[in-house]
Amino acid sequence: MRIKCLTILALPLVLLACSSKPEVSPEAVMVEKTMWVTAYCHCQKCTSWTTDSKGKPVFAAGSQKGQRKEIGVTANGAFAKKGTIAAPSSYPFGTVMYVPGYGWGTVQDRGGAIKNDKLDLYFKSHKKALEWGRQRLTVTVYLD
Repeated sequence: MRIKCLTILALPLVLLACSSKPEVSPEAVMVEKTMWVTAYCHCQKCTSWTTDSKGKPVFAAGSQKGQRKEIGVTANGAFAKKGTIAAPSSYPFGTVMYVPGYGWGTVQDRGGAIKNDKLDLYFKSHKKALEWGRQRLTVTVYLD
């Protein structure tokens, strides 16, 4: 019985450590914005890639159509992971955001359908991305 209690008490501490706030510039201004927030993973369906005649992944649409695609690599060259946010180009790479229900993240990616006040959040699996779905949320943005 004692072990169960310790496990339950330890769990929130582990979750808190995993969702720590990224470093924010002291000059950053905190703004709250209501946004449409959807989810994506690295699969073909979420990131619009296909394979060429040699079986290599390539972009399926957009200005890079037919060019080589590195699966899991974001628009700024980082590998997508928990906390990766795809946002419109009005938010520079590295912009820190807090999304209720998801946690802290930084803008590291772009997308053809991500315009105005829309965001995409990275999830490790397509199943988790589908579970998140599409939500209208008040997001805290730290603008430099």
